[in-house]
Amino acid sequence: MANSLVIVNTGCANISSVKFAFERLGSSVEVSDDVTIISKAQRVLLPGVGSAPAAMKSIRKKQLVDCLRSLTQPTLGVCLGMQLMVNDSQEGEFGKTELTDCLGLMPGRVHRMQVGNQRLPHMGWNKVSSKYDNPLFKGIGDGEHFYFVHSFAVNEYEHTLATCEYGNNAIEQENSFSAAIHKNNFFGVQFHPERSSDAGAHLLQNFIQL
Repeated sequence: MANSLVIVNTGCANISSVKFAFERLGSSVEVSDDVTIISKAQRVLLPGVGSAPAAMKSIRKKQLVDCLRSLTQPTLGVCLGMQLMVNDSQEGEFGKTELTDCLGLMPGRVHRMQVGNQRLPHMGWNKVSSKYDNPLFKGIGDGEHFYFVHSFAVNEYEHTLATCEYGNNAIEQENSFSAAIHKNNFFGVQFHPERSSDAGAHLLQNFIQL
């Protein structure tokens, strides 16, 4: 199937908008939680809306952890889906402070954003700057705007692919965080490309051409 793409049905994400975004680009899209279908896809998308504890609980219940860790095809995590790609998250269950174990597809920790007097969640359009030339942002101008909605973020670190600035988001009180991350076949974006107009469509087109 040309441009075969499977969106992982994590059980806790609104998938329709990102599915329609890929279909507008001419991609054949299937939503599934079947490990055989996910494993055989040409490309995989890990969506995310909601909390890390709820998402990981659902992923474990659906017995998807080993499947997702074994993927070798291009895989893109979006928003919470990106955060689930790293080792763990400071986003705990309601009223609890312990870390949530994530998928560990690449190193990293998700931190609650420290934004000073600015609004949290970080919501709306913001500039994204690539750290280096890469296929996911090919043809997208440096400083292009993408749409964000989040209260947690991965600090800028060795696997950061692109950055964004908002408040004092890192432990070191720096104001940049990872707008995109990458290791091997795994890519993640903190913003919502399906809600980011032409720039978002361009990024999704780049992904299905990887």
